[in-house]
Order: sequence, then structure tokens, then C-alpha cells
Amino acid sequence: MTNRERIMAVMQRTSLDRLPWIARLDLWYHGRMAEGSMPDRFRGKSLPEISRLLRTGNPARGGKVFRVRYEGLEVRTDRRPGAIRECFVTPYGEATYGRILTGEVSGTTSEGLPLEHPIRKREDYRVWEYVAEHTFYDPCYEDYLAYERQVGEDGYPMVNAGDCPFHHFLLRLCGYDQAYYHMVDYSDEFDRLMTVMTQVEQERLWPVVAASPAKLILHGMHFDSQMTPPHLFRRYITPYYQTFSRLLHREGKCLTWHADDDSKHILGEVKASGFDMAECFCTAPMVEVTLEEARAAWGTDVIVFGGVPSIILEPSFPEPQFEAYMRNLFRVIAPGDAFILGVADNVMPTSLIERVERISDLVEQRGVYPVTPY
Repeated sequence: MTNRERIMAVMQRTSLDRLPWIARLDLWYHGRMAEGSMPDRFRGKSLPEISRLLRTGNPARGGKVFRVRYEGLEVRTDRRPGAIRECFVTPYGEATYGRILTGEVSGTTSEGLPLEHPIRKREDYRVWEYVAEHTFYDPCYEDYLAYERQVGEDGYPMVNAGDCPFHHFLLRLCGYDQAYYHMVDYSDEFDRLMTVMTQVEQERLWPVVAASPAKLILHGMHFDSQMTPPHLFRRYITPYYQTFSRLLHREGKCLTWHADDDSKHILGEVKASGFDMAECFCTAPMVEVTLEEARAAWGTDVIVFGGVPSIILEPSFPEPQFEAYMRNLFRVIAPGDAFILGVADNVMPTSLIERVERISDLVEQRGVYPVTPY
């Protein structure tokens, strides 16, 4: 079977020959290229070519099924070295969203890292309501199909459909350090903004995603036991995804979120929300949650895509402990249902690439389905 066929088999809960092994090499590749320290055997080769040599498959996280369009407002863009600022000009005022865009974040996020949040005072809520009300999502299914052909049999395309309104507010619009103060100080404005954003996504984004040719939809990222604890998850996140997941399931699609935070205390909410997969799922010793705890909470209802915390690929992590971790991983996941082996979140620039190859060897030797502990 090809990597594409294996991933599809996991999503469809059908039989497969062995575990899929799909590692994100973006940071390792870009870091080595920037430093000029690419190993000789990989010099002159592209990232997909190196992935094939390492037998890790293609994460294929670049699928797109829509383009964002604004009507009835002006967006002024200021690009400077290392940063971009977008000023949204509305009848109610202006709001600026600044992002860091440098080589250092290449391979981590296409959106950049937050630099300036658009909501900082009470008046900004009405401005952002207007922005949400005038945001539209235009289908670009031909882009997705072209990307799918480009990926080929090396992987299966994943479509990033953004974040849910509540977490988008925390991370992008207000910032973790101020968001919870705002929820108390400007509770009416916050509640209204959540209502407007949710309605816009339900009416304009969801139908475009549901009607698309894509099957693997990433919607949500970085949910964490501390920043999105169970009581807030149940109030603001679970109901949103319960409705969205039902829509996707009717269309035969798989819903995932980017799970590279500590989800120890929200495992139950993830399952209740209707998620089918946890992509880049991070585990101890990098965070508190263990693979055993995830399997106990989810069974095979939620696919784990990950399980290899990047810290165990570092030179500072002893070789015997690396081998012991991998041995335990194969024990926990046996017989291998609802599991895609991957690195959470990336193979880092300082990672030992020999350990990536060692995992490839283990998958070929020990990952034949049904997986048996060794």
C-alpha cells in the first residue's frame, strides 16, 4: 500500500498492511538549509525527495478549498522586513492585526506569529464584528485538486479551515494574556462577537468546506488543558464542533485539530465534540498527557496522528530511553487501529536524523498490521 492508501484506510477504518509513518520535516529542512548544514547525502534535494529517502511520507498540510474575501471594508497592508500589518478600516473605526513573518518561522505556520492583536479595547469589538460580518469564503476546489495531484501517493491532503471562534479570539484577536480579562470586563461585547463569528462561519464557511472534494479537514489548533480548560471547552468549543462534525460526517469527511499542546484534561471533551483525529498529537515527556491516557479516553474513536514527541529525537535524549519509548509506543498502540505515526510537532533542526531513520526501520520491521509488541 502507498502512504495515501494507508491514511485513507485509517480514516475509513478498513484494513491496511502496516502503520502509516508521516513525519513533518519542515523545520529540520529549513533549519539545515539556512545554516548550510544539510548532510551531504541530501544536498541539492527537495523536501519531498528527502522525505522519500527517509521513508517518512508527506504530511501534505497545504490543501486549500476556499479563499477569504472581504467586502464593504478596506484592508491596508504594511509589509516590512520580518513583519506584516493589516489594518481593517470600517465605518466603526480601525483595527490592526500584526504578524511576524520571517525565515525563523518558516515551516511552522503560514499565518505567521501574532505580533499585534486587533482587539485591545471595548470599541474594537464593534469593529471586528463588522469585519466578521463582511468576511466571505469563496470556493477554490480546483486548487485543492491540483494539490492532491501534486502530493500523489506520498500522502493525503489535509485542508486547514482555520480555528473555532472562541480559540481564534484567544490566540489571534485578543491574545492569551488579555483575553480572559476581556471576557469579564467586556462580557456583553465578547458574547455578541462570538455569536456573530459563529453565525458567519456556519452560514458561509461550513457549506464551502462540506461541499468540497477534500476529506481530511483541520479546523482548530493548540487546544490546551490550561488555556482551554474543561469548563470553558464545554461552554464555548464543544457545542460548536458537535454541530460542525455532524455536518462533515454526513459528507463522509474526517475532522481533526492540530493537537501539539497538553490535552491531558480535555480528552473527554475532544471525543464529545465529534473529532475524528488528533493531528500532531503530543505526548509525555514533552507534555503531561501520555499515549496510554489518550487511548484509554478515546479508544479507537479518535485517530491519533503523532505519538513521537520531538524531544526524543534530540541528542540530549539518551539513546536507551529513545529505544524504550518506541518499544512502549508499539505496545500501547497494538494492534495498530486508528493510529498514524508522526512527530509532534516537527522534526526540529537539531534532531538526530538517524533516529528518524531508526523509526522508519521499526515501522517496516514491527509496524506490520496487526502490530504486536516487541
